[in-house]
Amino acid sequence: MSVRWSSAEGSPYPLGAIWIDEEQAFNFSIYSSSAWRARLLLFSAEDWLNPAFTYEFDIRRNKTGPVWHARVGWDLLPGARYYAYSIDGPSRAFRPHRLLLDPYAKAIFFPPTFDRAAAYGEESNAGKAPLGILPLPEPPFDWGEDRPPRHDNDLILYELQVRGFTMNPNSGIAAPKRGTFQGIVEKIPHLKELGITAVELMPVFEFDQTEPNYWGYMPLNFFAPHHEFSSDSSPGRQVVEFKSMVKALHAADIEVILDVVYNHTGEGDELGPIFSFKGIDCWSYYISSGDPRHPYADFSGTGNTFNCANRAVRQLIVDSLRYWVHEMHVDGFRFDLASVFSRKPAGSIDFSDPPIFGDIAEHPDLEKVRLIAEPWEGNPKYPNYELGEGRTKPHFPGNGWRQWNDVFRTTVRHFIKSDPGTLGDFVTRLYGSADLFPDSLEESCRPYQSVNYVDSHDGLTLYDLVSYTTLESWNCGERDGDAGIDTEVMRLRKRQVKNFCCALMLSNGTPMFRAGDEFLRTQYGNENPYNVDGPLTWIDWSRLDAHRNIFRFFSKMVGFRKAHPSIGRSTFWREDVRWYGVEAGIDFSRDSHAFAFCLHGASQGDKNIYAMINTYWEPLQFNIQEWSNWTRIVDTFAQPPDDFIDERDAPIFVKRSYGVGPRSIAVFVSA
Repeated sequence: MSVRWSSAEGSPYPLGAIWIDEEQAFNFSIYSSSAWRARLLLFSAEDWLNPAFTYEFDIRRNKTGPVWHARVGWDLLPGARYYAYSIDGPSRAFRPHRLLLDPYAKAIFFPPTFDRAAAYGEESNAGKAPLGILPLPEPPFDWGEDRPPRHDNDLILYELQVRGFTMNPNSGIAAPKRGTFQGIVEKIPHLKELGITAVELMPVFEFDQTEPNYWGYMPLNFFAPHHEFSSDSSPGRQVVEFKSMVKALHAADIEVILDVVYNHTGEGDELGPIFSFKGIDCWSYYISSGDPRHPYADFSGTGNTFNCANRAVRQLIVDSLRYWVHEMHVDGFRFDLASVFSRKPAGSIDFSDPPIFGDIAEHPDLEKVRLIAEPWEGNPKYPNYELGEGRTKPHFPGNGWRQWNDVFRTTVRHFIKSDPGTLGDFVTRLYGSADLFPDSLEESCRPYQSVNYVDSHDGLTLYDLVSYTTLESWNCGERDGDAGIDTEVMRLRKRQVKNFCCALMLSNGTPMFRAGDEFLRTQYGNENPYNVDGPLTWIDWSRLDAHRNIFRFFSKMVGFRKAHPSIGRSTFWREDVRWYGVEAGIDFSRDSHAFAFCLHGASQGDKNIYAMINTYWEPLQFNIQEWSNWTRIVDTFAQPPDDFIDERDAPIFVKRSYGVGPRSIAVFVSA
């Protein structure tokens, strides 16, 4: 009986290391279009310096096009646990003595002797390099009856960093689980009480923890979850614990969205380390600048730019997305610096039809996945700002994608702190940013494409926006921080936080806020602690008890939005909204700081909502322009618990006007 070619020579697809159960063998496959020699090295669990087995690829038998492949029986690999590659080629980018990480490795092992310095220079990095973990045959993960939840008008995004969410000793989490996927599971009761319906996890792709890289935006690989986010340090357990977290969140009706980084890697520029892509096929994976002195094009602001227009790179990205959806049950992705997807191989921009968007849209495993873009890049020298859709130029080419709306962020910050000339733009943001997502027959954009936020990981926390003075923030008094402030300043700060919360929850679009905002998390004015892993960036859970009334207000406002589908619609409000001022007509002049609106809910099977917004520094008496049996629900000027009265407990309001305090918002609902 003849032996199948693939059994003797390996198969070029799928890429990565795959266990073939019926053959009791592994298939190894790696893409390198320019290499002229490739070797596979396998290591035992005890010795990651000296390979236990080496496979030399035969260019005539083990190469199909640009893909090198081999089939290796388990009987040849006694005790093997880890693997790496050695690649040689025609340029200095190839260094055959260097161990290289498989781009498709599903889990990564950092040996105790790992040394980042070994990833630089010309010397061998044996014993000091990260290694792929062999996918040994194991029982499949028990997903049980897992069914991914799907939210519409009640979608509330909650951005968190896995380690910082529970790493603080006052988080109430036992030491082994602090700062891990299991720590998030322990906090599900908090998430449920708050009312959020989707967690947006800052990057969980594997990265070098010895680099100042706390946020995780310098990935080494796009398939493997970060090993330090596992409470169990056994090799490969990070995969199991990630799945367990997803399963638990789904059981709590919470979606899981990953902040993914496909625009660059942690290998940096020509002075950066070589872990994987650089040594495997440098100019397939990265965009070249054409400058031999600085050969890496840096549109990301991190030293290199992933070549997302290259066919093999696009396949890698789609394969990664599919893996996280199909194997890890993830519900969606937020793409960091997603405008890089528009770059052609030479670096120019394609606004019409960059191929990667079609690759993603056409894949059946990705058709129902949430796709959220950060529609800009990171290097101000090469601006590529693509917020919006439709005929606007520039615009983000991902049809129907949600997009982080930093115009909403900036406008709301300025309007709430009473800057002049911002009321008209604030009304536009409240309506759903139809200027960015045109509500026309031709474009037919949707308001939910606008991801509305006031703060995120990148910048001041919500409380710091009202505690420190910058161009877009104000400390509500005469000094920054908490030291020496009086009761009235603190009361104003809390009111401003509640105003931000109201603005977010009353706006059409997809709301997002940052973990800890709900109890006045602070980073003491630090706007960019991307490299700080410590108490500054670990959420201080003692503030939950100290500011329980703010948590209550956030929870109530989240619940209010979810209970009123007329706010967050799939379409714009159009004829269902009426805009008013303190009197009948809205004042759009530069010095205007107050307006009202009435949102009619009948078309959505909902009640009517009447909101009065006063960012002026004096109280204003609003004449209610549409009469009904109103009940007052929200008044941010009132002291808790009167700042939010549950609808079932709110009395009928019989007056025709209402006094809105300085820098305050009041919300009524028809009885």
